[in-house]
Amino acid sequence: MNVNRALFDDVMVPNYNPAKMIPVKGEGSRVWDQEGKEYVDFAGGIAVNCLGHCHPAMVKALTEQGNKLWHLSNVFTNEPAIRLAKKLTDATFAERVYFANSGAEANEAALKLARRWALDKFGAEKNQIIAFNKGFHGRTFFTVTVGGQPAYSDGFGPKPGAVQHVDYNDLAALEKLMSEQTCAVMMEPLQGEGGVISPDAEFVKGVRALCDKYNALLIFDEVQTGFGRTGSLYAYQQLGVNPDILSTAKALGGGFPIGAMLTTTEIAQHLKPGTHGSTYGGNPLACAVAEAVFDVVNTDDVLTGVQKREQLFKAKLAEINEKYDIFKDIRGKGLLIGAELNDKFDGKARDFLNAAAEEGTMVLVAGPSVIRFTPSLIIPEQDIAEGLERFERAVAKLVG
Repeated sequence: MNVNRALFDDVMVPNYNPAKMIPVKGEGSRVWDQEGKEYVDFAGGIAVNCLGHCHPAMVKALTEQGNKLWHLSNVFTNEPAIRLAKKLTDATFAERVYFANSGAEANEAALKLARRWALDKFGAEKNQIIAFNKGFHGRTFFTVTVGGQPAYSDGFGPKPGAVQHVDYNDLAALEKLMSEQTCAVMMEPLQGEGGVISPDAEFVKGVRALCDKYNALLIFDEVQTGFGRTGSLYAYQQLGVNPDILSTAKALGGGFPIGAMLTTTEIAQHLKPGTHGSTYGGNPLACAVAEAVFDVVNTDDVLTGVQKREQLFKAKLAEINEKYDIFKDIRGKGLLIGAELNDKFDGKARDFLNAAAEEGTMVLVAGPSVIRFTPSLIIPEQDIAEGLERFERAVAKLVG
């Protein structure tokens, strides 16, 4: 069979429009395509490959578990799931864990739990969910409705009700909308897809205080920010605020599909047997790999290394900007970095992504005008230097 990009167009639903090249091999922060061309990976599978490609600890865990036990129904539990849940609860505010397969599923569980908690404790009228414009929480109909990007949720008929949005970092707008009918506020502790937008410290504390005032749950979507991405295991740990529910996925499995919802014992009791479930959620393969990822990521060396690498990226991007004057802002935390194009290049982020790929660097976008970098948390410094040199060559070609 001749497996090429043209065959993709023949056999796949056209909701994606991937690059012409097809990657076939990865090692660390380098990727090779079918033609043998090598790329430095600053995309990380959209903040997923937190230990790069084919990390030995992950390969070992997958191989060992693959020779033991792959799947059970949730009529049974399994050792890797219990171990991973224990490690997650020991390292966070949480006391209970629910496993799913993706960030959208973890968020779906979080939202259903919030609604069920409110119904049980306060009655059916307490059902309002508030989220933020430009937020992103997944592609199920519930999560895409809660996400604050109508382009993703419009066109599929009537949406789930009692969901409203305000602007991120606008505490006054949130306060005006909240009431005793609010059951939950859902937010990213750093907006990713919406342009890599950091929250004001007072905003986060204000959201927590408003949730307390109105007996509403605070849900942190840490699908992209979690598992070391910002230089702590979870971003909330640097904000001085605890959520009531937290969703995690992406880097949790380092590339193996897994998601989780974390919460407290008191809130968790409202998902009684039969109220929610997942066929694959918590399967031994996924949990064994995620446990191996956890053991590497949740160390001082890796987490402090993220902060050091952040500075290397930002310093070099600032140098590039001094030469070519393309960025309005370079922002983000840890290795979730956004470089916003200035007015001269407004709306052209994808052109830079394509040009970077031509030069052998894989980057992302976050909206039409923000170039996003989410590499491995342990990317070698020489790969940062090499990748950004290639990126600079791409910039020079576009600007020149």
